Amino acid sequence: MKTKKEQVLIIGAGLCGSLLALRLGQRGYDVTLVEKRPDLRMVGQDAGRSINLSLSDRGVKAMKMVGLQDEIEKLCIPMIGRMIHDISGHKFMSLYSGKEDKYINSISRPGLNMLLLDTAEKLPNVKLHFNKSCESINFKNTMAVFEDYDTKEKITYNADLIFGTDGAGSVVRNNMFVNKDLRLSFSIDWLSHSYKELTIPATKNGDFRSEQNALHIWPRGENMLISLPNLDGSFTVTLFLAHETGKDNFENLNTPEKVSNYFEREYPDAKALMPNLTEEFFENPTGRLGTVKCHPWNTYGKTLLIGDSAHAIVPFYGQGMNASFEDVVVLDKFIEKYEGDWGKTFSEFQKERKVDADAIADLAIDNFYEMKEHTANPLFQKKRKLEVAFEDHYPGKYNSKYSLVTFNADIPYSEAMKRGRAQDKAILKLLDGGKLTDSVSLEEKLSLVLNETKNILHDDDTAKKI
Repeated sequence: MKTKKEQVLIIGAGLCGSLLALRLGQRGYDVTLVEKRPDLRMVGQDAGRSINLSLSDRGVKAMKMVGLQDEIEKLCIPMIGRMIHDISGHKFMSLYSGKEDKYINSISRPGLNMLLLDTAEKLPNVKLHFNKSCESINFKNTMAVFEDYDTKEKITYNADLIFGTDGAGSVVRNNMFVNKDLRLSFSIDWLSHSYKELTIPATKNGDFRSEQNALHIWPRGENMLISLPNLDGSFTVTLFLAHETGKDNFENLNTPEKVSNYFEREYPDAKALMPNLTEEFFENPTGRLGTVKCHPWNTYGKTLLIGDSAHAIVPFYGQGMNASFEDVVVLDKFIEKYEGDWGKTFSEFQKERKVDADAIADLAIDNFYEMKEHTANPLFQKKRKLEVAFEDHYPGKYNSKYSLVTFNADIPYSEAMKRGRAQDKAILKLLDGGKLTDSVSLEEKLSLVLNETKNILHDDDTAKKI
C-alpha cells in the first residue's frame, strides 16, 4: 500500500479506535491515537467494568482484514448455544444454529484491546498517547486541544482528518452537538434496567464449574442473569435488573441479606457457585444501559464519528463490538473506492452504515425482551428447534434471524432484520395455527414457512408504498 500524505488524529483508544488506528497505519497513513485513560497494558483492570464480549463473524471478518485471525483464536472460547437455567435448577441447551461450524466466541475486552494496541504500536507511522483528555475541537481547522492528566499541560494536535472513536459518552460527538452550525441531532434512549458484573470463580484446579462452551442465561421475565466463560476457568456473570421499578430492583437490594435472599429465590444454582456474591455486589459499580443515535456522523468531510460514538447499542445481541469492527471494514471499502476524496468517503460510509446501525440497535432491544422473557417459553423453544432443524438439513435455504445477524457477515443488519422478523412472524403464525404438526414432514414445514415469509415481506413492502 502506498503512503498517503494525510495526518490522522483518532480520539479514543478503545476497541474501535485501536482497530482503526491499526488499519489506517497498515494503509500508510500517519496516525496519532489519543486516549484519556491510562494505558490499560500498564494498569490493572477495574473490577466490574468490562462486560465480556461475544466475537462473531462480523468481528472475525475485521480481524482477518488486519491479519490477526490466528492471534484472536487464542483469546476465544467458542459458545455453541444458550444454556437456559430455570428457577428449579434444571437446564437445557438451545443451539445457536444447526450448523456445527456456527458459534460465537467469548473474549476478554482488555485482552483484545491489548492485542490491537500492541499490533498498531509496532507500525512506525502509528503513535499512541494516553492520559490526555480532549478539551475542545476546531472542526473546520481539524485541530484538537488536550489536557495531560499528570502535568495539566495543554497540548494541541493538528491533523488533516479526525476520527471520533471515544465511545457512547463521546467528547467528539458532544463538541459537534454544541456547535450549532453543524446541526447534529442526538438522542440517548435509556433502558429502565441497569447491570452489575459478578463472578463464578474457577475451581481450585482451575476448571470450569459449569458448561464452558455456552452462554448461560437465567431468564426470569422482568430480569435475568447471564454468564460467559473466561480462559482462566471463571465465568463473568452479569445481572440485568430493573433499576427502581418492579418488585426486585437495584434500589431495594441494599443489604447483603436482601441480595442473598434474592439470588437464593431467583438464581439458586448460580448462587451456589458464587462464594463472593454479596461482597462483589456492593463493591462493583452499577452500570447503565442505553441506545445512542445521532446524525450526521461527519463534518466538513474532515471529521467522522465511528463505532459507539455514532451508534452505541445495548449488549443483548452480542453485536456492539462486532458492529463497530464492521464499521472499520465498511470504511476501509470506501477508502479504497474513493481514495483521497474524503468528503465522498465519509458521506457514502454514513449513508450505508446509518440504516444498518439503526437496525442492529432495534434488534438488540428486541433480543433483550426475548432473552429475559421468551427463551424458556415452550412456543419459543418449538420455534428454535424448528429453525435449527431447517439450518441443519437445508443450510442453503434457511437462516434464522439470529443466524442472519450473527453468522452472515455479508448480509447487512437492515436486511437481516427485515428477513428475520418476517420469518419469526411466519413460524409463530403457523405454529399457533396448528399447521406445523408432527405429521408434516420437515421439508413441507420449510416450504410453508418460506411461502408465509414471502407473503409477509410482500405485504410489508406494499404497506410501505401506500
